[in-house]
Amino acid sequence: MKSWLIKNGFKAVVFCLLFFVLIGGVTMSLWNYLVPQIFNGPQITFIQAVGILLLSKILFGGFKPNWSKCGCEHMDKTHWRKRWEDKIAGLSPEEKERFRTKMAGKCGWWNDDKATSANT
Repeated sequence: MKSWLIKNGFKAVVFCLLFFVLIGGVTMSLWNYLVPQIFNGPQITFIQAVGILLLSKILFGGFKPNWSKCGCEHMDKTHWRKRWEDKIAGLSPEEKERFRTKMAGKCGWWNDDKATSANT
């Protein structure tokens, strides 16, 4: 399992770097071809082209993924919350209490305010 993860992780990193270089190069080429001729602007370097891409992403796109554009509507938080609630709903009351106790021991943030307020 680890070798598969390392191999595919390496492929993902290489792909991202190639994509980064390709998009930066295309941006630089388009800028250097169009802007000096149309607007009498300066030519830019590869690093400046990448900076322009990053700035445009910050100003116009943000960094929050929009899963609906790629057909991955199931990747939002409600999907995972629903799966979690369905899993918990299938447990008996004793199993739920055992799970709460186990999680409270592992995670300091885990508490059920409704249960504690109902018991008092």
